[in-house]
Amino acid sequence: MAEKFAIITGASTGIGFELATLAAKHGYDILVVADEPLIEAAATDFEQFGTDVQWVEADLSTIEGVDELLAAAGGRQIDLLCANAGRGLGHAFLDQDLAEWRRVVDTNITGTAYLLQKVLTPMVARDEGKVLVTGSIAGFIPGAFQAVYNGTKAFVDSFTDALRNEIEESKGVTLTTLMPGPVETEFFERGDMLDTSVGASDSKSDPADVAKDGWDAVMAGKASIVSGWKNKVQAAVAHITPASVLAEQHRKMAEPGTADKA
Repeated sequence: MAEKFAIITGASTGIGFELATLAAKHGYDILVVADEPLIEAAATDFEQFGTDVQWVEADLSTIEGVDELLAAAGGRQIDLLCANAGRGLGHAFLDQDLAEWRRVVDTNITGTAYLLQKVLTPMVARDEGKVLVTGSIAGFIPGAFQAVYNGTKAFVDSFTDALRNEIEESKGVTLTTLMPGPVETEFFERGDMLDTSVGASDSKSDPADVAKDGWDAVMAGKASIVSGWKNKVQAAVAHITPASVLAEQHRKMAEPGTADKA
């Protein structure tokens, strides 16, 4: 058993898979979770690095799912949390099914906030621990045809900024927000966005590069990191561009059928 223990959510694919790989490579015992059976195969892959690997299939859009994850830790001290689980959804909001957009909200906001409260409380009490939360530069942009997702990431970006201030006296606790742009993962297929300009683009970031940026940032104790220089520029421009302009720009990327116009 290693001295260090990490939990990585949304670890079956994409950024979460790469973060779990980095944690195992750096000598952490890991507990990985996702809401799909693929997490078992991913866990097998992480075992090659010689640390203890546990996995659990749980729905982190529910309080019960988060509790199931924490119970799987068996009371072990959590030294690192990578709160990466998230869900996207494309198309116009008025056309979206309640259950679908509610799950985006419950996964990205409710589940994330509850998990952070449960994990950060003992970290702050002992004044030691590291947390990496996957936000997004989407949180800076009114997401026409991706409105709920962008809104949830605006919450995550803002919430972690506020929470970081609240726990600032706990100098031994690191809370870092990772903010990538579009990443080459299953996100766009799962969100029914393959027929959009952004979904069809071949210029999306490599999840391994994004995970490495996040890992380096949390280990260095940084407050936040925008992954990729193009995304850094886009994030900076978003702060000075009118919301109506940003929404129209996003529409051109995310409206169904725009893949044919790319």
